[in-house]
Amino acid sequence: MHAAAHAVSGRGMIPGEILFADDPVSFNEGREVTRLTVLNAADRPVQVGSHYHFAEANPGLEFDRGAAHGKRLNIAAGTAVRFEPGIPVDVELVPLAGKRIVPGLRGETGGALDA
Repeated sequence: MHAAAHAVSGRGMIPGEILFADDPVSFNEGREVTRLTVLNAADRPVQVGSHYHFAEANPGLEFDRGAAHGKRLNIAAGTAVRFEPGIPVDVELVPLAGKRIVPGLRGETGGALDA
């Protein structure tokens, strides 16, 4: 709520206050979704960030990498999913957007996804 709105509502502004909207925030709405089951076959937890090219995720993760090509996790920006050893996790993936260029990472793509 803007300071002017506080004045109209009769409430004083509280520094650092976080005001949430009434409606939920949707993201990736209308995007094609791919669902995969991922198993961490490694002996340590693995974490994958929101915008990482999922097909190039840690080799200790077992899943259909072909189906994951050009996609990222369908989660909020700046967040991640943690995969614990031996526990299968169902994830949703959405296509990477923008120019669809994947830099370095693990070196499996290293350029344009659609070339």
